[in-house]
Amino acid sequence: MISLAQTKKEMVDNSEYWKIPFLDFVDSLRFYKDTSLIEIPIVNDHEKFDALLASTIEYLCNELRIKAPDWVWDIAACKEPWFVSGMENLKAIAIAESPVYFRRRKIFVLQNFLDRV
Repeated sequence: MISLAQTKKEMVDNSEYWKIPFLDFVDSLRFYKDTSLIEIPIVNDHEKFDALLASTIEYLCNELRIKAPDWVWDIAACKEPWFVSGMENLKAIAIAESPVYFRRRKIFVLQNFLDRV
């Protein structure tokens, strides 16, 4: 199991390749459905990753029908909109498809962002 704190550290330490630890965490939470992975709040010191992790936790908790931890509400939105794909031609689609959990923190992802094959 991969904890939230471990995931955040790996994302920040390897910011160019953050998607690998991020998706490992998503897989871990979906597989184990263990709320202890998300009980301890992350340190609010990396605007984009903190907002992304909080939004993801909200999304997955809804999907898994478990209560999201209260601390996620303390994580602020990004100052500037973040289009995670980084591709200019996908911005309009991301605005339309991005789930509310992400949009409220100015993060825009495609509908299949958390889908795994």
